[in-house]
Amino acid sequence: MASADLRKELECSVCLDIYTDPIILRCGHNFCRDCIGHVLDALDDSGGYCCPECREEFQDRPALRRNRTLRNIVEIFLSAQPDEEEPRVFCTYCIHTPVPAVKSCLQCDASLCDDHLKVHSKSPEHVLCDPTTSLENRECSVHKKILEYYCTEDSTCICESCRLDGEHRGHQVETLDEASEMKKQLRNNVQKQMVERKELEKRVQGLQERATSLFGVLSCLDDRQKRLMSEITEWTK
Repeated sequence: MASADLRKELECSVCLDIYTDPIILRCGHNFCRDCIGHVLDALDDSGGYCCPECREEFQDRPALRRNRTLRNIVEIFLSAQPDEEEPRVFCTYCIHTPVPAVKSCLQCDASLCDDHLKVHSKSPEHVLCDPTTSLENRECSVHKKILEYYCTEDSTCICESCRLDGEHRGHQVETLDEASEMKKQLRNNVQKQMVERKELEKRVQGLQERATSLFGVLSCLDDRQKRLMSEITEWTK
């Protein structure tokens, strides 16, 4: 909850995202440099400027002063966020130089690079899977045999005995390689959807930024119009 509250305090009111190169105006409000720049650019021909948050007016275009303290807080906050990247798996046999693994062998309890995979045993008991650091659950807890199949009905990995004589007999199963390939395709589809979603979010953010800038401009112009109408009323009395 504290992290969520802090994140909210670190969001620019224009783009609604974490501050990027935060700028502070004389009124004390902060904005991303690009965000407040767009707002001020839109006010260039209006005869004055104002803060899009509190509407305080400035006769001249306000100088953009970097808020170094806030920038440091943002950097500390972002660096403290958990790293969501999966840990890299390296070849067990490349002991001098770390080389990324392309497969892990459940029988050998080892991960293999391209070169070591070429000379690795091709016998059936050597079951290969995607590179992983978690090989401790490679055996069936019931039959103590290598897990070679994936039961699609029960969503679990099974061994040969489970498939032929155990509780998964007659179930729809796939080899671990087939299941891994399907999982890879699903992951690629999800990643593609995430990329498309991010592009859509950027477009929406751009529209929000433009709308906020326009709203700030209109609000400032509306304030000036009201003041001018009041002055005109006073003159005509």
